[in-house]
Formats: sequence, C-alpha cells, structure tokens
Amino acid sequence: MYYQIGLLSTSPDRRGGRFDVRRQGMETKISEIADGIYRLSTYVKDIAPPAGFTFNQFLILGDEPLMFHTGLRKMFPLNRGALSRLIEPERLRWIAFGHYEADECGAMNEWLAIAPHAEPAHGQTGCMVSLNDMADRAPRVLADGEVIDLGQGKRVRYIDTPHTPHGWDAGVMYEESTGTLMCGDLFTQLGDGPPLTQGDVVGPAIAAEDLFKYS
Repeated sequence: MYYQIGLLSTSPDRRGGRFDVRRQGMETKISEIADGIYRLSTYVKDIAPPAGFTFNQFLILGDEPLMFHTGLRKMFPLNRGALSRLIEPERLRWIAFGHYEADECGAMNEWLAIAPHAEPAHGQTGCMVSLNDMADRAPRVLADGEVIDLGQGKRVRYIDTPHTPHGWDAGVMYEESTGTLMCGDLFTQLGDGPPLTQGDVVGPAIAAEDLFKYS
C-alpha cells in the first residue's frame, strides 16, 4: 500500500518575498508508484530550505482517468507537460483533491479548460463552501464512502475525514485494486524523497502505540 503525499502551498522564500515557481528552472518527474498510478513530482529547493519541498500530483489511469491534486496554478505548464507524456490531457475525466488549498487545487480551472469532459469531484462540505462557486464547471458531490468506477479495474472510494489534516472539507481517496491511499498533507515530509509505503507508516505507528501502552 502506498500513502501519497500532498504538500504545502506556496510560501515566502528565504529572502522574505513570495516564491515564484516560474523562475526556478524546475522539472516534473514521473514515477509509476502502483499499477496504472503515476506520481508527478516537482522538487523546489527554495521552499523549506535546506531540505526543500516536493509538490506531488497523481494520475490514475482507466477509461475515465482521475487526477488527484492539480498543483499550484503557476506550476500548471510543468504538470501539463508531464501529464502529456502519459495521456492526452483532454482525456482527463475527474479532478479530485484532499481539501481546498492552492497546492491541491490551484490549477483546477486550468485543467478544466483543456479537458472538456472533466468534472471536479469532492465531498459535500468542500463543494458547498468552495467548489460550487470557485470551479468553472459544476462539481460532482461525493457522499462519504461513495465509489467512482474509473474502468479497467480501477475504483476510487471517497472517505470524509473532516479536520484531518486541515479544514472541515478534508477527505481522502482510496484506490481499491492497488490499495493506494491518496491523502493530501497527512504524511507530509520534506526533501525530494520517494512515496511512503505501508512499511514507512504502519511500522512506526505500531512502535509508537507500544511505547504509549507500556510507558
């Protein structure tokens, strides 16, 4: 099982100004982290120095491809170029994310503009307080536990997780065939590292539980 990471929004750089992704000469890397699921990762050394920070988007292939996290609006050209190496961007059918924040859905409307059949998909709270107004196309409102069948064996289940890790609109998505959990900001880590696996999360959690139990 993979636990995917959605990272922090644009922050002040070390000189005290706003960070501008357009001036960094960055690249977006692609890695297949499960069967038919790809991570698009962009490492930014000037955010949270000295380790730097990686912004991640995820593409789940199927008859109705789903993108989890849109990336920052200013990163859209980078992410569009990377996605184009996997599928034609206009094939996107679903655009989803964990909660309403710039790094997770900043480029939502840019993706909707180039993918004519795409719909945003989020929980009831997120649609009510943000997407019904901010999305250029009406969102699909997902009930807690609702499944979207993407075809080709891929099924994503939406799970409400209010206030975990952020506001009351937070939720996660679980791809059932590969056991991949899409969970923005829940396991945030600095640097340019690989995706977290089940062993990275479950082992430390068990150790912490045992320590608490016997302390």
